[in-house]
Amino acid sequence: MKEYFSFDDRLGISVPDLPMELAEYSIETQQEILLYWEQIRGSIPDRISDLEIQINQKQALLSNESNFPRSCKLNTEIAELASIINDLWLWYRANEVLSTKAHH
Repeated sequence: MKEYFSFDDRLGISVPDLPMELAEYSIETQQEILLYWEQIRGSIPDRISDLEIQINQKQALLSNESNFPRSCKLNTEIAELASIINDLWLWYRANEVLSTKAHH
């Protein structure tokens, strides 16, 4: 099933990379894709939790940082981690979209 997914370095997970609409695949392939995606999807909350820990660590460093350029760098890093979390939640909810496409 890995041929239907590509690893996203930024997100730290594999995401669907389907050359066709899901409904265009055989029922068996659709089921395999959805099962594989469900396994990846199940790991997303843990990935988000890890990123939240990193944000908390950077926020703790930021609260004690007096060097302005370093504060700016930490803020940028926190913002990027928050953006990744947002994108992961979007992918987490994408399961509904994939399942809906398979049934049309």
